[in-house]
Amino acid sequence: MMNNALIPILGMAAYSGTGKTTLLTELIPLLTARHIRVGLIKHSHHNFQIDKPGKDSFRLRAAGASPVMLVSSHRRAIITDFPSPEEPDLNEQLRYFEQSELDLLLIEGFKSARFPKIELHRPSLNNPLLYPDDDSIIALATDQAVTLPPHITALDLNNSPQIADFIIRDFLKSDIPSNQAITA
Repeated sequence: MMNNALIPILGMAAYSGTGKTTLLTELIPLLTARHIRVGLIKHSHHNFQIDKPGKDSFRLRAAGASPVMLVSSHRRAIITDFPSPEEPDLNEQLRYFEQSELDLLLIEGFKSARFPKIELHRPSLNNPLLYPDDDSIIALATDQAVTLPPHITALDLNNSPQIADFIIRDFLKSDIPSNQAITA
């Protein structure tokens, strides 16, 4: 249960190398062009570092400050070090994500968490389908025809306008006037 989600959240779930980031970079401009305010949370399996050794903020974190907020006239970043490395819980992370100015929060990764997701699948990669074991998958975007149960919508992975339409009309339940339909 994602009780810390204050707005609709929708995940893109797939194995690595399927094209989650590529699809999201195509979808986000299509959604924002329709005046959907979009935020994003990306799950990383790597020990990423957005701060650099030698910089003041890095030195302050190394001295023991956590969280550290970096702010400029262009952006803000909050860096919080976890006391012990463990896989993050999406619902817990939602507590720290400002949602009040958004209409939709897209999630990349967290494929085992239970929340609405579009599964991305490329049969040529020989990965198993996720939807048979995940009842929170509402659509399957693939680059080849796949027989699906009636409760899962089939989408063309290479047709980002179609996927954006699905998100707006079927997931967000918004109407787009026909003269403003999403086009490639």
